[in-house]
Amino acid sequence: MAVQALDAARLPVDWVKLVQKLALPTALFVVAYGVVPAYASGYLVEAILLPFLALSLAAVGLNLLTGYCGQLSLGSSAFMTVGAFAAYNFNLRIDGLPLPATMILAGISAAGFGVVFGLPSLRLRGFYLAVSTLAAQFFVQWALTKFGWFSNDNPSGVISAPHLAVAGLSLDSATGRYLLSVTTVMVLTALVWRLVNSATGRNFIAVRDNETAARVIGVPVLRTKLLAFAISSFIIGIAGVLWAFTYLRTVEPAGFNLDRSFQILFIIIIGGLASIRGAFLGAAFIVVLPLFLSRLGAFLFGGLFDSGVLDMSQRIVLGALIIIFLIAEPSGLSALFDRLKRRIGSRSS
Repeated sequence: MAVQALDAARLPVDWVKLVQKLALPTALFVVAYGVVPAYASGYLVEAILLPFLALSLAAVGLNLLTGYCGQLSLGSSAFMTVGAFAAYNFNLRIDGLPLPATMILAGISAAGFGVVFGLPSLRLRGFYLAVSTLAAQFFVQWALTKFGWFSNDNPSGVISAPHLAVAGLSLDSATGRYLLSVTTVMVLTALVWRLVNSATGRNFIAVRDNETAARVIGVPVLRTKLLAFAISSFIIGIAGVLWAFTYLRTVEPAGFNLDRSFQILFIIIIGGLASIRGAFLGAAFIVVLPLFLSRLGAFLFGGLFDSGVLDMSQRIVLGALIIIFLIAEPSGLSALFDRLKRRIGSRSS
């Protein structure tokens, strides 16, 4: 009887913890699939949510490689390019190929490309590895301009995104493209979360912290590095598909320049390394920052604050913030979010 009474007393506490744990995911699900499609304006979807989702997914992929496995990469934009052009060519050359299959094949193509350029990680580390992955960017740009087959022999190299449809349902509208993006991001983010909390994720962290110690305890270091490059490139490749197909609506090399690689790297630095949530916080910051600076500059300086001044101001502010975060809070916005949550929890209790 005493044991039953004790279990009955514990039951409400377990339900409270379960509700608290599910509250945020449930709220996000309701907002993503209920509130946004019903009430969001076209500008909010086209100019903010679509780039936010694509960049968030790319940041999740890079954070898996750099934040969790410790392999510094500057080739994110190249992997996005491979994913976008692979998806375009699969869709063009295989009649009737479903959109989900197209995206998966594009991700596999980017993963194979990532493994090839991840091979130097078996010998190189840090700055030298970053430079070797940077070569992927120049190789992709050269290949796309050298071989017109990738762009269907289009003289300009700029091609329109194909018609988007799943199970006969058209997704070409802003809302349809948003639903495609948010579903893809949610599914892949859930899989990454499951991965980093598995034995493979612990292997990633062991390699990041100390390769020698990881090898001593039996972690297959070389295979773990290549697996990290493959999975990261797969995710970033699909992010490239979303960037080209749902946001830009064109597939062109100019949409995946070197600045995009640095942008994704800045996202995980500001958001927080080894943090899935940090990828979304950093992407939100990067997307909203130009809009905030534009409104603030127009308010303070009027017509003097043109697009050139905005671009330069954005670079200055972003560079200063990166330095501040690296010095004051290396764990980024994710750590600040946790600190704020703890303070709110302590006050409420």
